[in-house]
Amino acid sequence: QVQLVESGGGLVQAGGSLRLSCVVSGSIFSINVMGWFRQAPGKQRELVAVISSGGSTNYADSVKGRFTISRDNAKNTVYLQMNSLEPEDTGVYYCNAAGWQRAGRSGWYDSWGQGTQVTVSS
Repeated sequence: QVQLVESGGGLVQAGGSLRLSCVVSGSIFSINVMGWFRQAPGKQRELVAVISSGGSTNYADSVKGRFTISRDNAKNTVYLQMNSLEPEDTGVYYCNAAGWQRAGRSGWYDSWGQGTQVTVSS
């Protein structure tokens, strides 16, 4: 079992900042990729940002230059620093982690957190 717990969501005015955190726990040998996705009301879930175990990152065009994803491998934690927030950033933000549960590339997992609400008022 792999568990992900997000925190840091809330209500903020446009132009403000929030920092999301996600801790991964459970039966884990490696965390190859960690990422953040979001789902706005009435829309499909979309990628916000991902980061590899080596630190390579990829962002949605809509958040480039405003959001920064980072990870602390010692703490099995991924962060999303969100600056210059816009009302269009409103939604439920989900953490995702994928990797191996056991050595020898055994037991691939791809797990999600419960989500944390981010609301940006205009």
